[in-house]
Amino acid sequence: MSSQLTRDGIIKALRELPADANVDDAIERLVFLAKIEAGLAQLDRGEGIPHDEVKRLLGL
Repeated sequence: MSSQLTRDGIIKALRELPADANVDDAIERLVFLAKIEAGLAQLDRGEGIPHDEVKRLLGL
């Protein structure tokens, strides 16, 4: 999985914004999607933290 949005993915994300969206809305959406893709790429590389470990770290 690529950690970068493709041109088509960017266009799709922008087209899905509401008609009254502004530039800040567009940037926020693209940054959000880029961070999700980066996180998924980390998981694909085995760099995630197991759920039980996170719970332990948070004292849950």
